Amino acid sequence: MRQWRESDFVPFSEINADPQVMRFFPSTLTTEETMAQAQRVHAYIEKRGWGFWAVEEKATGQFIGFVGLHHQDEDCGIPNAPLVEIGWRLSSKYWGQGFAPEAARAALAFAFNTLALPAVYAFTALPNIPSKRVMEKIGMANTGNDFDHPKLPKDHALARHCLYKITKEEFEAQ
Repeated sequence: MRQWRESDFVPFSEINADPQVMRFFPSTLTTEETMAQAQRVHAYIEKRGWGFWAVEEKATGQFIGFVGLHHQDEDCGIPNAPLVEIGWRLSSKYWGQGFAPEAARAALAFAFNTLALPAVYAFTALPNIPSKRVMEKIGMANTGNDFDHPKLPKDHALARHCLYKITKEEFEAQ
């Protein structure tokens, strides 16, 4: 995991344009939307020293997506906010190879050992079984505190989200 490079933007655009990758998001993203998102993520890391880091395959150095942490303000509409969430988005070519859990564990280690956070959260649309599986692989537990995502209409198929959590103690006990 590392800071973003300009060379990551084109492959990131391809990831965000992939309907399979984005099936649990309201829509795919255009190149312009992706570039704006990548620049925001880069600036967030510059400001805080952490965020959604670019992830590359160790053997090749190939950019494969992002994994990392993001702060959610108390007025974001997510239960238990303010909070730090963990999230990921990888190219479908790299799914099922252990990259997301490996990078997520490194992000959690940073959250607990460097940032000294007491807990980290994750959330996703209820139908997103693959992300829930990653959450469980890294030791997170469903809080049972489902909610409607504040940026989606209540009748949207992806509006209902689940909230997962892991504490520092739970992470250290793994």
